[in-house]
Amino acid sequence: MEPRAQPEPAVAPDVTPLTSPREGVPPVLATGDEFAEAARRLRDGSGPIAVDTERASGYRYSQRAYLIQLRRAGSGSFLIDPIAHPDALEPIIDALDGPEWILHAADQDLPCLRELGFRTESLFDTELAGRLLDFPKVNLAAMVAEFLHLGLAKGHGAADWSRRPLPADWLNYAALDVEVLIELRNAVAGALDERGRGEWAAQEFAHVLRRPPAPPRTDRWRRTSNIHNLRTQRQLAVVRELWTAREEIAQRRDIAPGRVLPDSAIVTAATANPTDTAALASLPVFGGPRQRRQADRWMRAIRKAQQLPESDLPAKKTPQVGPPPYNRWEQRNPEAAARAGAVRPVVRAIAEEVGVPQENLISPDLLRNLCWEGLGPSAGADEWLAERGARPWQRALVAAPIDAALDAIRP
Repeated sequence: MEPRAQPEPAVAPDVTPLTSPREGVPPVLATGDEFAEAARRLRDGSGPIAVDTERASGYRYSQRAYLIQLRRAGSGSFLIDPIAHPDALEPIIDALDGPEWILHAADQDLPCLRELGFRTESLFDTELAGRLLDFPKVNLAAMVAEFLHLGLAKGHGAADWSRRPLPADWLNYAALDVEVLIELRNAVAGALDERGRGEWAAQEFAHVLRRPPAPPRTDRWRRTSNIHNLRTQRQLAVVRELWTAREEIAQRRDIAPGRVLPDSAIVTAATANPTDTAALASLPVFGGPRQRRQADRWMRAIRKAQQLPESDLPAKKTPQVGPPPYNRWEQRNPEAAARAGAVRPVVRAIAEEVGVPQENLISPDLLRNLCWEGLGPSAGADEWLAERGARPWQRALVAAPIDAALDAIRP
């Protein structure tokens, strides 16, 4: 096992502000002819391609890409507007199918790129690499400062990128996100190789590419803010029906649900339990002109909840999916509690010794399930973990110690 490197004294690197792209802000490309020319230039370039996207998560229901930023050595940078002519993107899609993509936090960008038809067989995720190097801050600005001594100003990542035309300072910010991503990738790759973690990263990047989308959460309405303040099942039913009505409107209009009706208004209505639209309109938010236009829709949802039979009311607590929290194991499954008491400290110690976040060493869900289920009479940890997607580098570090910890508590 590689010993953990002693941390250097924390010294903020001297950084040079990076305020604009070296070649200027590229034009926004939005037509088929412009896409074809960009594709030609991308194919003429060399090496990996820096890729980033901008979405409008706080404003739109969808997670679609409203701007795509690309950069390749020998080609320059490109700002692609995919909204008006998504069917004309095929030349760019083809040009990107083959070279390695460099992304920062690939999980955020891959879904919206795949939605448009983009594909790759190889990627380098600079954020994930930073985690494998045990950096305390892995946001793009922090890593650019650490490795390249350049300062990226905080910008417009949370802005409404569905807006048209996009302001000039937003486009400057967007172009800077890929301006030094190639240089960052090379510097981070060198650091990984120096610490013997290049293969770890390669396995993690391949896992990111082949990992299927997470299944939809059940009972998503239970994530409504401050729902814990409600006391009755009938109140929870009102939340569920209002949340569902809001979701339908938000999806149809492609507006972020919180902009259709805030969570606070849903909980207020569930608490007040209005019996007609006049009573509903007397509540905060619902009395505004925009909500008055939807008053009948909201009231129908509330009445539906009010009229539900007791047998159809939602349970007070979230239905349990998977093992319960560790603090309940001693009573519900003492053998599992014993396994957790033996295994968790071992895994924690390995993470600290190696110098990698524990959640990257082994998935918390995987560790919880292993302790809850046990390995069976003949299976070892390596086989169990391999069947559930743990990467070889992870298994090499934790499988044998887990087996030893479990052996120590067997009768």
